[in-house]
Amino acid sequence: MLPNAIVKSKLFPPKIAGRALPRQRLLTRLLDARRIRCVVLHGLAGCGKTTLATTWRQALLPMGFDVAWLTLAADDNDISRWLDYLLASFAQIDPAMTSDASLLAGRGGDSEAVERALISLVQTLTLRSRDLTLFLDDLDYLTDVRSRWALQWMIDNAPQNLHFVLISRRPPPVSLSRLRDHGQLLELDFRDFRFSREESEMFLEAQLGVIDRRDAAAIYERTDGWAAGLQLLSIGWKKSGDRRAPRGDVKQAKVQDAHAFSNYFETEVLLRLSLSELALLTRAAACNRFCASLCAAMLGRPNEGADVAAALSRLEADNAFILRIEGFEREVWYRFHPLLGETLGDRFEKLGEDERRLVHERAWVWFQGRGHIEEAMRHAMRAGESAAAADLLEQYAQDLYMSGNIRGLLGLVRQLPPKEIQSRVLLRLWMARSQLFARELQACAASIDDLQNDIPAHDLANRYALTLLRASYAIQRDDARAVEAIRELLSAVPEAADASMIGGHNNILTWLHLRHGEYAEGRRIQREAPPLLVNGAPLLGTAGGALQGEGLVGLSYALEGDVVESERCYRDVLFKAERNGVACHEANCFATACLGEILYELNDPAGAIRLLETKVDLLERISIPDSVLRALTALSDASWICGHELDSLAYLQRLEEYASNLSLDRLLAAGLAGLARRRLQRGEFEKAKSDLARLVAIDTRRPARSDAFALDEIELLSGRAQVDWRIATGDLEGAAALLDPLIARSRNRGRQQVVVHLAMQRGWVADRLGRLEEARSSAFSALHLGRRLGLVRSILDVNAQIVPLIRKLSKAEPLDPLLAFYVDRLAAASTPATLRIDTTQTAPSEPLSEREFEIVDLLAQALPNKKIARTLGLSPETVKWHLKNIYGKLGVSGRDEAVARMRDAARPTAAPQSGCRGAALKTVTSSELSGNKIAHHLAGAAVDAVDP
Repeated sequence: MLPNAIVKSKLFPPKIAGRALPRQRLLTRLLDARRIRCVVLHGLAGCGKTTLATTWRQALLPMGFDVAWLTLAADDNDISRWLDYLLASFAQIDPAMTSDASLLAGRGGDSEAVERALISLVQTLTLRSRDLTLFLDDLDYLTDVRSRWALQWMIDNAPQNLHFVLISRRPPPVSLSRLRDHGQLLELDFRDFRFSREESEMFLEAQLGVIDRRDAAAIYERTDGWAAGLQLLSIGWKKSGDRRAPRGDVKQAKVQDAHAFSNYFETEVLLRLSLSELALLTRAAACNRFCASLCAAMLGRPNEGADVAAALSRLEADNAFILRIEGFEREVWYRFHPLLGETLGDRFEKLGEDERRLVHERAWVWFQGRGHIEEAMRHAMRAGESAAAADLLEQYAQDLYMSGNIRGLLGLVRQLPPKEIQSRVLLRLWMARSQLFARELQACAASIDDLQNDIPAHDLANRYALTLLRASYAIQRDDARAVEAIRELLSAVPEAADASMIGGHNNILTWLHLRHGEYAEGRRIQREAPPLLVNGAPLLGTAGGALQGEGLVGLSYALEGDVVESERCYRDVLFKAERNGVACHEANCFATACLGEILYELNDPAGAIRLLETKVDLLERISIPDSVLRALTALSDASWICGHELDSLAYLQRLEEYASNLSLDRLLAAGLAGLARRRLQRGEFEKAKSDLARLVAIDTRRPARSDAFALDEIELLSGRAQVDWRIATGDLEGAAALLDPLIARSRNRGRQQVVVHLAMQRGWVADRLGRLEEARSSAFSALHLGRRLGLVRSILDVNAQIVPLIRKLSKAEPLDPLLAFYVDRLAAASTPATLRIDTTQTAPSEPLSEREFEIVDLLAQALPNKKIARTLGLSPETVKWHLKNIYGKLGVSGRDEAVARMRDAARPTAAPQSGCRGAALKTVTSSELSGNKIAHHLAGAAVDAVDP
């Protein structure tokens, strides 16, 4: 039965007043999406959200769907009341569905009680065979943090047969990024709810009975398809006079190539123009876009803008291949059809040099006067006025930066002659930024040193900009000690600081706090610290900088081990970064790298590989070392559990080489620790011993100038690698002795994810030593913390038999429902995720070249791309190109599959007789490198390198 306090009317949709217009276009989209996880309907009041949802609900019922409805109100904004109504809406379908959950919910309103109730509800829904759709209307009222968390939990953990429809005036107050990325989200907003012209006319006919089509069109134009606006204007509308749309014939011509296009434009377009029209278009060709006042200025007749506007309008109407550009600017802008633009560009270049310079000079002045700095600079340079172009950039560079056009700004800096840059401190700063942006680190360091000597002490703004640049350079060098050394300078924000300086200051300090393990303080800086006020207005930084800050918040959660919160942060950053385009590219890369790590932790290795494998090159070039570390480590781990051992090793070797080239000890230690672990798993003890020795050498080197965080991280990596070594060599007592201090150190630094892994490893070691109470205590502490953090792989990666161990240890003490639910998730996730290698094809579909033969032979020796490149005297990019061709010819996706395919292709043939691989390579001619011959030969080399 429903509680007495429940208002039953909230559990049903409102009745539709009058006749509702069937929105078949939208209804079809909704019915097609009926089995995805979530549909969001949001838009202005009166746009028809609830009416559409009600119509869709009615259509779902005869299709075998159960439907629950809940309309929220202001007084439902409390976790207990919200949960009561949620359960009541499901109980309308079947009271038994919520009986256990209702009992659990009644035990209290704390987060654990709510989670227990939600788990019970989800488990019950999972057992149902029918699909169930929950409609939540007026979701704007759900502002309580705990109520939002409960809804988020439901969405994140819902079974496949549960679907959500969220209806609100604003985007819903939950994170839907994961669903969006997985194609499990349909979002309809005001643009979708707008009536089409046909729907508008149907609506008006339903309201007024009969209406002239032209009057209907006029109403539609005024209301922009807004349902409420249509209804308001339909009342009392008076019919207008007759109107006719102009019609005209479009001349057609057959052309086959660019030359023919040029001839067509000359004969069919340009020769039909008057001399004044031809002069107008020829000078317009100097610009990528043009408008009437710009063309009048370039013609030297700035007061004739109205006449030029009429000419352009006439030419557009005459189909003269002049295209109007859609936009929000007050003046109408045009561009040429690309091929007409080329033809007119040739004509412009045939003008005299003085005339061309004059046109560019006039364009430069016009664009500058209207704030179009990039275009003004380009025309100033073309007019031969590089000093004027430099003055322009110096004046407006900060505005370009704040608008998010960082790439365009740095590109403009590099276009200027060196003498113009060297004479201006501000442009030298921008050049140094461009060097850092391009990862020209040595050049950037030299520029910083020069500027340090040349910027006078009284120039506080530029000196502070240089301080931020020094800190950014240190972050790129993974050097927290260098950032710490200038912390006082960073804190001395000058009064002349702008928004980008404040945003940079906040992000750098956040990064520094994360390096010190001060995660909450890092988040506080991003979320709570009051922004600097200038003339009463807050300075919040650029869009890219703000998203970088949000990404750092996600990293703070990841470092603590809270993968659920970090995933939400990263997905939201990616969504916003993609909407903002290139201005947020660095934030996009950072979030991508970190999200890949989270996907692996959540046991989605294939998703991690799909997300990261095409981005690694870009990350190495533009992102900070932390991004590269997380991306390559995640790719290695994901490849390993998918059965691609060679790819896994290759990613770690790539990390090792990246770190060595940049002298990044922390990243080098991570690469060596990973290599040692994987080689122990492959039984390659000598190689593992060598990697471990190099790692220990880094750990004991301890240069005085290194930062404490890096040393602590390296020491932790070294200790964990030594634990792996002792376990692999049977020294369990030695492993146990090392684990306790490692756990304590990780806990002190707030690295809870590491604590979970090490504590579970401690439990596994204790069990092998026969210390069951120790094993149970350590394993259960890891499980409780892992459940709270949402960890999966941190526990499963301890040992392949970790789930049976947990089951064994839990026999003496039954698990509580929360822990039992978590262990069941771990057990489900422990199912092997190996990607099957299709070996049905016995030979390459195309013959491999001799060079490709050599490359796959080196693949079998687990060499990374750069070492293959050095061995064969090629560039790494050439090796990548060859690998892409090899994978395509063999029909595979990675190294392991390529080696396996060639080995399988050779099985029907005899094994190679004798001799080393190098000798074999020399005896095979390119005419023999096809079909089973190359398969036989290559597979022999692969077997030598891989088989024990």
